[in-house]
Amino acid sequence: MSIACQTIAFQNAFKIEDGNGADPTIVATYALRLTGELFQNPIIRFTVALTKMNFLAHAYLSYGHAGLLTGNLISDFVKGAAQYRYPLPIQQGIRLHRAIDAFTDAHPATRAATHFFKTPYRLYSGPIVDILYDHFLATDKSIFPNDTLLSFSHNVYNMLESDAVNLPANFARMFGYMKVDNWLWNYRKPEGIKHSLQSLRRRATYLTESETAFSIFQTQYSELKQCYQSFIPDVKTFAKQQIGLP
Repeated sequence: MSIACQTIAFQNAFKIEDGNGADPTIVATYALRLTGELFQNPIIRFTVALTKMNFLAHAYLSYGHAGLLTGNLISDFVKGAAQYRYPLPIQQGIRLHRAIDAFTDAHPATRAATHFFKTPYRLYSGPIVDILYDHFLATDKSIFPNDTLLSFSHNVYNMLESDAVNLPANFARMFGYMKVDNWLWNYRKPEGIKHSLQSLRRRATYLTESETAFSIFQTQYSELKQCYQSFIPDVKTFAKQQIGLP
């Protein structure tokens, strides 16, 4: 299939009317993940960004700032110049999200983690690792001791509801499911990760199954956890630097 035909297929699948609207920061973020002629197309790179499901990490790395939190979580649902329609703190959160994504992709630990998924999943190996990082974050007792993840999750939902006027319609629809099913809390359970991987499969045009990813997650659990442990201190420091925290 020609690049032109592949582009049309992606446009139809994701209802993208104009490839010129693809945000260049999103495109750059995923450039590290994508190989081959097909994935040099910016529209296709943009649609891969729409498959990200790692909401816990972005919520945590907002460090309790309401506007940053909203922007950080809606970033993948905001295209092109639309980001400038939001209040400044939300714009900052959108930019923070994209900076975190770029940092994550370039980190050696992430590259090591995606290696486990490259052969069966190619361009989707990065989004898969993003989901798994949320699991390891949810079970990280140095960050969420006891049941603090549960209270953190409810606080995130409450903050987003308080900023409902600034939630894009497609995010707002998804947020209803996120809250009812308590996605952030359920990342701690293997069943929650299995569900997230299945959701990724449903959203991704060329992803036909997620069972292999879940199996790799189980069999390579220790190695993937080590990747997370190497990564998390660095991304925490990076995010704090981006928002000016000590």
